[in-house]
Amino acid sequence: MNLQNRLLIQPVNLGLIAASVLTLAGWGLFATGSHAEDAAKPGVQAKAALTVSLTQPKNSMLTIKLAANGSVSAWQEASVGAETNGLRVAELHANVGDSVRRGQLLATFAAESVQADVAIARATVAEAQANAAEAAANADRARAVQGSGAISAQQVNQYLTQEQTAKARVESARAQLDSQLLRLKNTRLLAPDSGIISARMASVGSVVGAGAEMFKLIRQGRLEWRGEVTASELARITPGISVVVTAPGGAQIKGKVRSLAPTVDMATRNGLVYVDLGSAVAGEKVTAGAFKPGMYARGEFEMGTSGALTVPQTAVVVRDGFSYVYRVSADNKISQLKVQTGRVVGDRIEVQSGVKVEDKLVASGGSFLSEGDTVRVVADAPSAAQ
Repeated sequence: MNLQNRLLIQPVNLGLIAASVLTLAGWGLFATGSHAEDAAKPGVQAKAALTVSLTQPKNSMLTIKLAANGSVSAWQEASVGAETNGLRVAELHANVGDSVRRGQLLATFAAESVQADVAIARATVAEAQANAAEAAANADRARAVQGSGAISAQQVNQYLTQEQTAKARVESARAQLDSQLLRLKNTRLLAPDSGIISARMASVGSVVGAGAEMFKLIRQGRLEWRGEVTASELARITPGISVVVTAPGGAQIKGKVRSLAPTVDMATRNGLVYVDLGSAVAGEKVTAGAFKPGMYARGEFEMGTSGALTVPQTAVVVRDGFSYVYRVSADNKISQLKVQTGRVVGDRIEVQSGVKVEDKLVASGGSFLSEGDTVRVVADAPSAAQ
């Protein structure tokens, strides 16, 4: 292409570019004018960020609770042992976990040797009684001729002494018989109290000595929770306070403080609180297998009640470790409020600071809101009317 042609084309290109710029500018002015007209129309409004329902803080009476940890133990554990010596265990009638009543048969010992000793003791009593009868007759005859000179005074005294000795031998023989009868009775090992067998150390065929432990018995099936609290907390607790104890599996039981430890542990500086959990033998609800001696459990002491502001738990949003609620103003604008939460009761939670009772709060869905958002309000949440 020569220089003359280039000079002819260049003015044409410049004209096309100028026309395009003017066209785009015209469309821009038209669009701007259209949007301005739409914004000026009264029927067009900014779209709300979210549709919400409202709730308000409520004055409530909440229980003041003191939390502690501790172990479940038997109220009293009785050691049931043999009172006989050198006898063989013939039969066992109770196993671990069995509920027994006072006087119920737990074990039987072989009684053949004891029965033989009882028979010997009975014969000894009979012999002593016969000798006592003869001595009494001789003493009566001596008294009859006493002073007649038929026998000397020394002989009379001998007959009277023999009479007293024979009576004493009868009493001794009877005591021996009673002792053997007691041994025979002790060949049947009975439960000293109602309760639950917690351990069994005996086995059939074993020979046990006197005092050997054969069973352990949780008296009356009663359990207690021994909560550990600090010295300052111990001073606030009194007998009779209700305590809710929670087992590791989640089962709960309500007990009462029975007594407080008179001393504080020197190492931990904690004191023990003894809480009755009820009796399985008496039919009280200790929960079947949920609470066992040796188990670690958590308890909450109910220290009374106090007034508090509460809101539905759904109204509280946790962000970055802090709790927030969202207040709605008269012009439906959102304000994010940082609050301090406390006790939880049912579906409501205590708000210790940050809100007032007259505040209107977003009942749920606050996690989708931010400071300054505009919302559309529908009917209040049911919890606001509580």
